[in-house]
Amino acid sequence: MDNIYDVAIIGSGPAGFSASIYSSRYRLKSVVFGKMIGGTIADAHKVCNFPGVPGLTGLELGQRMYNHAKEEGGEFIFESVETLKKEGNVFRLITDTKKEYLAKSIILATGTKRNKLHIPNEDTYLGKGVSYCATCDAMFYKDKVVAVVGGSNAATMAATMLADVAKQVYIIYRGKELRGEPAWIEDVKSKGNITILFETLVTELQGNDVLERIKLNKKINDSEYIDVNGLFIEIGSEPNATLPLQLGLELDEKQYIKVDERQATSITGIWAAGDCTTNSNRFQQVATAVGEGAVAANSVYCYLKESPNC
Repeated sequence: MDNIYDVAIIGSGPAGFSASIYSSRYRLKSVVFGKMIGGTIADAHKVCNFPGVPGLTGLELGQRMYNHAKEEGGEFIFESVETLKKEGNVFRLITDTKKEYLAKSIILATGTKRNKLHIPNEDTYLGKGVSYCATCDAMFYKDKVVAVVGGSNAATMAATMLADVAKQVYIIYRGKELRGEPAWIEDVKSKGNITILFETLVTELQGNDVLERIKLNKKINDSEYIDVNGLFIEIGSEPNATLPLQLGLELDEKQYIKVDERQATSITGIWAAGDCTTNSNRFQQVATAVGEGAVAANSVYCYLKESPNC
């Protein structure tokens, strides 16, 4: 069966690239499926905590990982896997282009997707003032007024970047204090054009052809409305659970994939790595994703080679 891969890696973020690099070093015939180089890390304005490469944008870091994986001999298919079936000891993958591939093992590195507010007109103004990616869209708001919803790392990072471009930035957060890394919080507090509204919710979006104002759950300066040109929604993410649910993998209550210390899932021949798993103390970072990808590739190697040294 020359047309069968030793391992198919689903996901082109840090976990997937790490798994690809290690698989190539183990001389496994591997392939990575994914639409976007770097996954969600590509949206990061700056990655300051990945050892050895401080200050890179997420896009730059993702590109470096991709280049490294290619240099090691990794194969990449820029398609999304829509169907994944286990047929005996082989897995059949069908992509969005209806092409079919076979693999002896699977590493799921499917990451997470951005959460929405689920308020009136959120979808109406998508691309017309509403954004889930400050890195992608910040420059459209030069000298304008924007708001960021959220209070963790993603929100503070987005607000800091936007403050360098926009005239005024509001952080709107339902909590009583900002969460996440102290360094990002310090950056927010050092910016003179960032205003933080605690214990506040955005309840509605309004405007004509584009977003013009947001409605809050309480009055700020005698009004429950704030005029803004842009709204950046940074309220976390949830796992991409389509394939895990399709396979019947064991998931936790939030649909993250349950894995053991070797990144093995509840189905023989399938491993998972990165933000989509329950491992690494739920600490969703590039460093932990890379580590899980390496462990998953090692586990696949041991499984395929039936190595007694693993």
